[in-house]
Amino acid sequence: MAKPMIKAEFKAIADHAMLVQFAKELNEEAHHAVLALDKALIDTPPIGVTEVIPALVNVLVDFDPLVTDHQKIETDLRAKLKALDHAARVGTMHRVPVCYEASFCPDLSHVAQRAGMSEDAVINAHLGGDYRVLMYGFAPGFAYLAGVPRPIQVPRKPTPVRDVPECSVIIAGPQCLITTLIMPTGWSIIGRSTVQTLTGDSDRPFLFDVGDQVQFERIDMASFDRLTKQATDG
Repeated sequence: MAKPMIKAEFKAIADHAMLVQFAKELNEEAHHAVLALDKALIDTPPIGVTEVIPALVNVLVDFDPLVTDHQKIETDLRAKLKALDHAARVGTMHRVPVCYEASFCPDLSHVAQRAGMSEDAVINAHLGGDYRVLMYGFAPGFAYLAGVPRPIQVPRKPTPVRDVPECSVIIAGPQCLITTLIMPTGWSIIGRSTVQTLTGDSDRPFLFDVGDQVQFERIDMASFDRLTKQATDG
């Protein structure tokens, strides 16, 4: 029996792109479809496709308008969707060290107070999260991770804080990310990592792929300093 085609809406963007929309809001089925289509387009891109950008519930397919057009791209995409594997993609697991030293987590006490938990309990909850890379966006290398445990899901601050250091581990609602540059944020800062998601490699600029999994591992200050020195010397 043939598999039913995943439902999607197609929207022409300018003269060079097509947006494939699987849902209006985030859900597992829609995001699995995003990952599956992204992989299919990377493995065997239709003629004229120049870039594929996966997001939470949609995929933007950029193409060369001198080679193809919206009608042909939509036909190609519908054929891809018809052949998609509906199974959830299991991405690569990345183990990411985090130091929860007091100077690195100015918002830990606030998160603990709001959650009605001790600071150690918040840290343990964060370490126990089941994290998956949903998308990149907002700033270079900002990998949005789903999986923050419900007890420590806190809203964004009403006013952003300026000059947040790179590699800060921050949370807001069900999402977590590792900052890649010094910038303001309204998310809660609960730790700092030694891992930089921007690799500096033009062929593979990001450490994670969308759909990959992340497991945070606690390190002490001595380990943080050692790993930071190794990264700098390397």
